Amino acid sequence: MKGSCLCGAIEYEIDRIDMPIGHCHCRTCRKAHAAAFATTAGVMRSHFRWLKGEDLLSGFASSPGKWRYFCSQCGSHLVAERPHQAHVIVRVATLDDDPGLRPQQHIWTADSPPWLAGDDLPRWPAWPAERA
Repeated sequence: MKGSCLCGAIEYEIDRIDMPIGHCHCRTCRKAHAAAFATTAGVMRSHFRWLKGEDLLSGFASSPGKWRYFCSQCGSHLVAERPHQAHVIVRVATLDDDPGLRPQQHIWTADSPPWLAGDDLPRWPAWPAERA
């Protein structure tokens, strides 16, 4: 499976997802992604490789021992890591292919914002015509 940043300057490939896909609600993921949660999955380092643009990665130590890597051109967050661990944490939304797996968990829900609760909102497959 391939993945990339928004501008396409950085591309990576994974052989498979090795750990469950989950939605992380922690404060640092919410801030880093400017979203209610970040959808992530662990991939063993032996199953992950950069295809292009690795020199364009920027990193930020968001907490002791944890690094987040993003494109220095468009800002897309791609992976995070704790260098001593055997896996990297892929941002599933940056995959260009359907991994064929679905999220199995929500984590750090104690940090979830109150405005996210009770999601019974209307859903549309695209921007509603009446709002265009």
